[in-house]
Amino acid sequence: MYANKTQVEETLQQIREAGLYKEERPLFGPQGARVATERGEALNFCANNYLGLADDSRIVAASRDSLDRWGYGLSSVRFICGTQEQHLDLEKQIAAYLHRDDAILFSSCYDANGGIFSVLFGPDDAIISDALNHASLIDGIRLSKAKRFRYANRDMEDLRNQLQAARDAGAVTTVIVTDGVFSMDGYYAPLPQICDLADEFGALVMVDDSHATGFVGPEGRGVAAMYGVEDRVDILTGTLGKALGGASGGYVAAHQAIVDLLRQRARPYLFSNTLAPSIVAGAAEAITLARAADGPREHLEKVSNLFRTLMEEAGFELLPGNHPIIAVMFPGEDGARTATTVASRMLELGVYVTAFSFPVVPRGEARIRVQLSAAHSEEDVQAAVEAFKAAVALG
Repeated sequence: MYANKTQVEETLQQIREAGLYKEERPLFGPQGARVATERGEALNFCANNYLGLADDSRIVAASRDSLDRWGYGLSSVRFICGTQEQHLDLEKQIAAYLHRDDAILFSSCYDANGGIFSVLFGPDDAIISDALNHASLIDGIRLSKAKRFRYANRDMEDLRNQLQAARDAGAVTTVIVTDGVFSMDGYYAPLPQICDLADEFGALVMVDDSHATGFVGPEGRGVAAMYGVEDRVDILTGTLGKALGGASGGYVAAHQAIVDLLRQRARPYLFSNTLAPSIVAGAAEAITLARAADGPREHLEKVSNLFRTLMEEAGFELLPGNHPIIAVMFPGEDGARTATTVASRMLELGVYVTAFSFPVVPRGEARIRVQLSAAHSEEDVQAAVEAFKAAVALG
């Protein structure tokens, strides 16, 4: 597509002129409800730090202690000499937490989703994917030789049609793939209905629960636990990089045979460096804390509801829902530019948010995605709403 430097530069200029260029804004300290930016201290309302654990002193201590015991890095993939006892312990801990037989660690959930489909599903099988699934699921599905079908976001009638199409195509094994929470909208996947259709058509169910694990459902076990369908979901993927400490790492949790086969054939697992020892130790502590975090989960729900109420009272257009991801919409042709301008003004006012536009979201549906954290106070929420009002009032 880009044969030379001139073409690359022209494309970059087109992105800038369309108001779609994404600037990286560095932090000058740890992640938290308040962060240090180049414009001074700001309230942070755009991190995946749902439980406020990213700079929790207990996780930092566990990670620091691991450096003395386990070292800095392993310079190896898992099957050569990159597996420490604590890697195996963390996999067992994840499996027990999510009520699965076993789990397998990857360097990220992107890699977990990128490695699973080509291993488990071949030309005689069918993968049926929600149209708004995360890019990692889309990319992973592309690597499989299985037949591919797509259904409209959370549309159960369309899912039924695609299941029938897969059956008509002679699929031996069919899997329905969905995000547990759609990260740009804050919508939950309708897992009970998905599982009902899976039962009817004899399909498997796979859920990427990255934006739910740790803070949704009993003990924070995720969307399937929230809906009471844990035993009807076959494969769970997720991340250690959001609510569970916010560092890095991903996993697949599933039946024993699935995990065993992934250890043998999943390319991102076989050919990527093992997860760093300090991250493993920190993640283990984060899961322990998350399981017992009923108080922070209740507070997270409270501040999320408060933000939604105050913003609606102020006349902002929000996507409906009750997840701590709350999309403040700036629709239309100029929406992307407006959202970007508002986000920039808010940082000047001491509130850090980020605008999202095409290709991350559909054209004409630009938004500022606000993410609440258990580390936010009610006063923080009120300050964020006032900043939104002031930034928009500047015109």
